[in-house]
Amino acid sequence: MQVTTIGIDLAKHVFQVHGITEDGEVVFNRAIRRAQLMQFFINLEPCLIGMEACGSSHYWARELTKLGHDVRLIPANYVKPYVKRGKSDANDAEAICEAVTRPTMRFVAPKSEEQQAVLFLHCARDLIVRQRTQLSNMLRSLLAEFGVIIPQGTGAAVKYAKGVLEGEKPALPQIAIDVLKQLSHQLVAMHLRFRWYEMRMRLHSKLDKRVMLLRTIPGVGPVTASAIVATIGDAKQFKNGRQFAAWLGLTPLNMSSGGKERLGRITKMGDRYIRRLLVTGMTARLRQMKVNPDRVDPWAIGLLERKPARLATVAMANKTARIVWAVLTKNEYYRPHTA
Repeated sequence: MQVTTIGIDLAKHVFQVHGITEDGEVVFNRAIRRAQLMQFFINLEPCLIGMEACGSSHYWARELTKLGHDVRLIPANYVKPYVKRGKSDANDAEAICEAVTRPTMRFVAPKSEEQQAVLFLHCARDLIVRQRTQLSNMLRSLLAEFGVIIPQGTGAAVKYAKGVLEGEKPALPQIAIDVLKQLSHQLVAMHLRFRWYEMRMRLHSKLDKRVMLLRTIPGVGPVTASAIVATIGDAKQFKNGRQFAAWLGLTPLNMSSGGKERLGRITKMGDRYIRRLLVTGMTARLRQMKVNPDRVDPWAIGLLERKPARLATVAMANKTARIVWAVLTKNEYYRPHTA
């Protein structure tokens, strides 16, 4: 019997594979060790393979595609309804095999090694940013107990730490001075690491044409543009800009029923990192309105007059996501339309 569809429940060492024929008859549902997995699929004829879009899924999708198989990644939330009673690897593999055959199922495009390398850079940078913020908050809170107040902002904390390393010492007990020096060393070193990630990211953004195209959009900087390009790859996998904005979780939650349309808050179902970058960029644009109101489009000014600032930034992020899709699909620079 020829296997036509396989569902794989991914793991670190032991994988569960569930294979069926064209008629739906189960051929196997077995566990395979990691070292034997590639040889197992080499011996099979090319078939449809489904996997959950989770850790290491993009790697296995690339490797199995090289063998001639049709590999499709499914969001984990879309597989859950097909799991029968009980939670086990065998049931999960069977559910994946069932879900991948559905004609209305939505799939995730496998990422290339280049895309994952750029996201590697973004993940490391995000970790450094959070650790630097933790250190600066720790330094600020400890010194506040002794009446020493550091101005707001990470830059002010780094400046104070550099002053401590250069010899400036507040009137503190000696043990507190020793701890302060250690925290200052750590904060300055963390800031230098952050600067390295920033320079590396800016260098990469200059080498990618798509990133340069996105940087022409107001409120989209090198970090946001690089993250978008590395995450979505080909923007044509989305039918329109609204679908891309919905994928990012920036569209309202639809709770309509009985002919009555009800829209709630944004879904927040998509990529949290890109959504946060877009909202942060739009927040910076609103701050520019106070200094240079002529540089902001009238639509944003009118929106801010009617709605609260946070709601306005999310709405602007939604609109920017649609512009991003248009720029990437048309492969053109952003050209603002005048009223």
